[in-house]
Amino acid sequence: MNLLSLSSKHTIKIGTMLGTFLQQGDVLALEGTLASGKTTFTKGIAQSLNIEEPITSPTFTLISEYYGKYTLYHMDVYRLDSVEDFLNLGVEEMLYGTGICIIEWSDKVKEALPPSTIHITLEIPENTDHRIITIKNWPYGEIVI
Repeated sequence: MNLLSLSSKHTIKIGTMLGTFLQQGDVLALEGTLASGKTTFTKGIAQSLNIEEPITSPTFTLISEYYGKYTLYHMDVYRLDSVEDFLNLGVEEMLYGTGICIIEWSDKVKEALPPSTIHITLEIPENTDHRIITIKNWPYGEIVI
């Protein structure tokens, strides 16, 4: 499934809409270049979970926890060197728990992710501010925006 975002506000809106479908235990693997909108997209998901705390990139903290309808584990594995480093953070409880996990730069740890992981890629078409959001392994049917 491909969606087109026309602005950062639209990316948040798309994240909010998709977030309304998410259930406990869902894992989202986000991919995209720097500034492609991964954290912006996560802000929308957090809104759908009634999380009021500001969402920021966890690049230096690695994992941020937010509390709302479900616990949201927002991970950024950009600075990790290996899957072993990822697993040493104790993420298995989060990946197979009752919260929702969002992992930025997930290609670095893809072999550690559950088979049911929802894969989301954010791309910036050349010479635009738009984003193409590609979603794979989405279990909740067609989304119309």
